[in-house]
Amino acid sequence: MIRIAVAGVAGRMGRALVSAVQEQSTTHGGLALTHAFERPGHDAIGLNTSVLIGDAGPGVTVADDISGSDFDVLIDFTSPQSSLSNLEYCAARGLRAVIGTTGFDADQRESIQRLSRETGVVWAPNMSVGVNVTLKLLEVAAKAFGDTADIEVIEAHHRHKVDAPSGTALKMGEVVAEALDRSLEKHGVFTRHGAVGPRSDSEIGFSTIRAADVVGEHSVWFAVAGERVEITHKASSREIYANGAVRSARWVHEKTSGLFDMQDVLGFRGD
Repeated sequence: MIRIAVAGVAGRMGRALVSAVQEQSTTHGGLALTHAFERPGHDAIGLNTSVLIGDAGPGVTVADDISGSDFDVLIDFTSPQSSLSNLEYCAARGLRAVIGTTGFDADQRESIQRLSRETGVVWAPNMSVGVNVTLKLLEVAAKAFGDTADIEVIEAHHRHKVDAPSGTALKMGEVVAEALDRSLEKHGVFTRHGAVGPRSDSEIGFSTIRAADVVGEHSVWFAVAGERVEITHKASSREIYANGAVRSARWVHEKTSGLFDMQDVLGFRGD
């Protein structure tokens, strides 16, 4: 039995994660929700998770921090600072972690790398199986077009998302850049305003939309004279991310150390 802890259970993703763990514990077995927590002072503390997700089944009481209950794998989609603090707790105790948080800065990413030497970590900006299939398709397309195509990454999310471009959009750009022996630091273009001049041949452009309740849409254009290929993924429910995270938790449970992503979980790495 894999014991699961969920961070930030009162948020949109937290509730989706609790639902996914509860559902998969019933339909597939082999795991159970044993710990759920929120930041200190949150109104959800002391409630049962069944109340948060509107489910009559058994749940656990929402705690005010990560400590105080036994678990094997943490699933965390909170904030960079909170996720890093929770990962430090896990690494010190050999507990596995699945991190879906985006917006980490360079120092925080280095800290994740360091902590993954102490325990197994799956860290991915998007846990959707469909998105990760899309990443594989982007690699194939980038290699096929080579340096002939103009490449643009377009993403849309709900109005409450705080980071831009999305972590998924950046990951898509990184996959394309790596396939073309480029880097986003040098070739990524994130702002166009005013008389910016003609497009350079090697740039990878990013466009961001924030509107209403859009769950997540990503599209990458490969445009050459006379034709354009668009590789697109559209999400209509947060359940896809939650289900991917639970799948990752099952997978990483056996990993004593190392930093992995969904490409590893799906067996795409090295194909």
